[in-house]
Amino acid sequence: MTQNRTDVYTRITAEIIAAIEAGAGEFKMPWHHAGTSIARPANISSGKGYRGVNVLALWVAAEIAHYDSGIWGTYRQWQALEAQVRKDERGTTVVLWKQASPAGDDDRGGDDDSPARRIFARAFTVFNVAQVDGYQPEPVALLPESERVAHAEAFIGNLGITTVFGSPNAFYRPATDTVHMPDFRHFHEAAGFYGSWIHENGHASGAKHRLDRDLSGRFGSASYALEEISVEILSGMILADLAIAHHPRPDHAAYVASWLRVLKDDPRAIFTAASKAQQAADWMHARQPQAAEKAA
Repeated sequence: MTQNRTDVYTRITAEIIAAIEAGAGEFKMPWHHAGTSIARPANISSGKGYRGVNVLALWVAAEIAHYDSGIWGTYRQWQALEAQVRKDERGTTVVLWKQASPAGDDDRGGDDDSPARRIFARAFTVFNVAQVDGYQPEPVALLPESERVAHAEAFIGNLGITTVFGSPNAFYRPATDTVHMPDFRHFHEAAGFYGSWIHENGHASGAKHRLDRDLSGRFGSASYALEEISVEILSGMILADLAIAHHPRPDHAAYVASWLRVLKDDPRAIFTAASKAQQAADWMHARQPQAAEKAA
């Protein structure tokens, strides 16, 4: 690897860390319908993602029922959209936590002697979009084919990893050694498409017959989090190499930050992840024709 590329990778990591420290914000899917990932469920009415234990409850419910979408709403919320929950469909319970002020709190002006605020939970039953009839999502502008980046397509194609398009989500399936992606037209912009594609190929680089990383971690585990952070940093590195995004995109930092919470007891986690990301980037560059020519 050239010193120049090493410097770029160091800068990418540093900028992601700086963005996290400044408050990276909330991660949003780079393709249309941010709630379509079952791992990141969202409310149909507010558009906001569910949080805390609700994420786990809805993720498990979607896995069991084989729902492809992470869009959920209450019976009334679906009715307001002129959609109807089908008869005999069973909902999933989520909990909304609220903070209640003690009686007369408004008159005290919030001084330090006020009684502690009380937290209470309210349960709601929500239904997945797969459980309703009559819902028509808002039409979205499709990304035109003219936005494709030829040298990025060639770079990823040279990795030799099979990609299957048409999936509602982006993921790598180790059992078949295949990357699965939504179609290009469903992404908000080309950079999001190539960043996601590189991310999933990054997972594939860890297969036993390639870099042999541990890909056995379950969703939410520390090993799963470290792998996600590694390939997201990798995505930022390769996008810079391909001159698609010279600096980390805000969604890179937000995604890395979301997984760093799982590794909060390991202050060096992001540096370990960056090292693994650089190893994967080196592997990707070694698959390119110009690398083979230099080695000959």
